[in-house]
Amino acid sequence: MKKFSFILSISFLAFQSVVKAQPVEEIIKKGNDLYKQQQYEPAKAAYDAALTKDSSNTVAKFNMGNTAYRLSKPDDAIKSFDQLIVKYKNADDKSRAYYNKGVVLSNQKRLEESIEEYKNALRQEPGDKEARENLQKALQELRKKTPPPKKEDQKKKQQKKQKEQPKMNQKEAEQKLKLLEQKEKELQQRLQQLKSKTGGSSNKDW
Repeated sequence: MKKFSFILSISFLAFQSVVKAQPVEEIIKKGNDLYKQQQYEPAKAAYDAALTKDSSNTVAKFNMGNTAYRLSKPDDAIKSFDQLIVKYKNADDKSRAYYNKGVVLSNQKRLEESIEEYKNALRQEPGDKEARENLQKALQELRKKTPPPKKEDQKKKQQKKQKEQPKMNQKEAEQKLKLLEQKEKELQQRLQQLKSKTGGSSNKDW
């Protein structure tokens, strides 16, 4: 699986005032440097600081989700990506958040959920090759976990179904037998009457 995409560019934060944006930008850059050095706890502290200054900063939130994943905090990572999926308007950004959430779920062996997230990523970006590859891997792994039922299992199910069917009690069986005997008797009587009328068997006129 591909590593999490890592947003380094924060050019879309230009709407903020220069005075406010500059410190946040520097804090995020520091967090990114620490992340690349695999110093995840200090990186998390940097992103926390950036979000304290600007709680709506999607770059810090996205990288916080990545860091939570690296710190083996999957629930925190999923929470971050869920929040971003709601916030993001751009299809490419949404696709990355769905994809990363799918990776977290895959690593937790929550395959059915991860499959749905990879599908969501592809709905946003149909050309995402890595999302498609991860979707195929997750589907294959799910098939291995849930093999088709064996013939023996199917036979047992059939036997169980037959056992569950209501059985006929002795009284009902006797009544049905008497009814059949009565019908047989009536049929014999009709045949006898027919023979009497025709005077026995005769040759067919071909």
